[in-house]
Amino acid sequence: MNQDRNAGALRRMPVQKRSAERFERLLDACAQLLDEVGYAAVTTKEVARRADVPIGTLYQFFSDREGLIGALAVRNLESFLARVEGRLEREKPEDVPGIVDVTIDEFVTMRRTITGFGVVDFGAVGQDHVLDPSLDNNTAVAGRLRSLTASLTGAQDDAELEITLRVALECADSVLQLAFRTDPQGDARLIAECKRVLNSYLTDRLR
Repeated sequence: MNQDRNAGALRRMPVQKRSAERFERLLDACAQLLDEVGYAAVTTKEVARRADVPIGTLYQFFSDREGLIGALAVRNLESFLARVEGRLEREKPEDVPGIVDVTIDEFVTMRRTITGFGVVDFGAVGQDHVLDPSLDNNTAVAGRLRSLTASLTGAQDDAELEITLRVALECADSVLQLAFRTDPQGDARLIAECKRVLNSYLTDRLR
């Protein structure tokens, strides 16, 4: 996790408990502001005020506003992966539809319930390399998801698999964005169509 967060332009990670609590309060305040005022209007000064943290402390952790928002995106991804992994361990799906259902359902649940997630899920506009300095955000997410679904993808050629997962993720990203543009809670028909498209494509490509 620390390596991923460093990709979000952190100056340093908190070590002591008090510092860790301040760090998380800053991310929580940033998420609240994203929902209230939108990405463009978020300022480090207001985030620090909301978090009841001195502005100097904020800059001990984050180099700038983009670093702060990038760290929030990384926290979102780590939470998403933990949720998906937990569901996969409990339910043990053995086919593509089962894994697609878990992955999409957890994303939709976070979009509906996690503060700020609708504005910054795993990255923000103009922040294409938050999760990994050498990869764009969707490629980085695809790589992390691959590690959770190795039972289905382990035998695939790396180059072909990379393309397959990237295409699947781009499709899901676009359709789910449309679903939440259409309905603040996510249009159920579009979410179902997203699953159907991914199931058809991935079942064909991963056999």
